[in-house]
Amino acid sequence: MIYKFTFSCEEGDPNFRRVFEASADATFLELHEAILKSVGYPDDQMTSFFLCNDEWEKGQEITLVEMDSNFEYDNMVMNETHLNDLIEEQGQRLIYVFDPMFERYFFGSLKEIKPGSMTGVECVESRGKAPKQLKSEDPLAGINAGKGNDDFMFDDEFKDEYDLGDIDMEGFQDLSFDDGTMF
Repeated sequence: MIYKFTFSCEEGDPNFRRVFEASADATFLELHEAILKSVGYPDDQMTSFFLCNDEWEKGQEITLVEMDSNFEYDNMVMNETHLNDLIEEQGQRLIYVFDPMFERYFFGSLKEIKPGSMTGVECVESRGKAPKQLKSEDPLAGINAGKGNDDFMFDDEFKDEYDLGDIDMEGFQDLSFDDGTMF
């Protein structure tokens, strides 16, 4: 069987659309790689797929790497999960998180299931320009990563409310995630 998916985005170019044909037994990793290739994004983010209901509410997550979870759904990994393991009927909705920091998505739908065979996933239609993969700022969160040398910049409202001299930046240097003690 061949699955035909359509992906769009609510931001940026209103004509943005990508259509993919995929072998039903292709993995979510193959779909992920085809999406990245079609929009020119590097493969350096912790992207995920989510199966969604008709109201676009998130259900089962399929992650790029194995993650510990205590959620109601099993942990599923892209390279181990085939499309036909989870997607069985036309109209199935899914979202592809391309910017995990600001939870920005491509909205996808299985438009057609047709007989035939193929290998992997192929982009068969590419219209419009994809939005930038990563935002450099979010005014609602007070994050602005595009200014100065600092890894994290505080917005003006934060600076007015708090004296940055009172923040002990040296105390943060001892934090290390390399030893695995955080998890």
